Amino acid sequence: MHLLHSPTDTEAMGANLVSLVQNLLSQKPFPIITIHLLGDLGAGKTTLVRGFLRALGHAGSVKSPTYTLVEIYALFSWQIYHFDWYRLIDPEELEYLGIRDYLTPVTDEPSPSKHIPIPLSPVICLIEWPERGGNLTPKADIELILSYHEQGRLFHQQLHTVTF
Repeated sequence: MHLLHSPTDTEAMGANLVSLVQNLLSQKPFPIITIHLLGDLGAGKTTLVRGFLRALGHAGSVKSPTYTLVEIYALFSWQIYHFDWYRLIDPEELEYLGIRDYLTPVTDEPSPSKHIPIPLSPVICLIEWPERGGNLTPKADIELILSYHEQGRLFHQQLHTVTF
């Protein structure tokens, strides 16, 4: 658990996640990493994502996808989807969004030895308010939890993917 005193601290914590994601990607046979971002409104979830994206070289603005539901970034040879499901009324809305398409990496021809598509680009899904997606929410490889604490935020991460 870490105490974050400012948005700058929160962005730095997001930047630190890049090496963890790189490590997980190197160990997964199918390169999709799902990160759940948990916390109250204004706790710093989008700020954390901004730090992650900036560490990968994104120089543009990073806005919360509250109204669009998803913002898409192609960085560091990764497809990154930043979801915000706060405004979902029913998890079924994710089907209309095409959630299954987002969770499938871009692929090439099937591997001759395993009959599994060969991923061309790893997929990173950062999901704010994942609980609103019900059973359509993919399981988290990493949970990032931000909570209010005095003048700052407490940050806690839980790793759900087994690493070797």
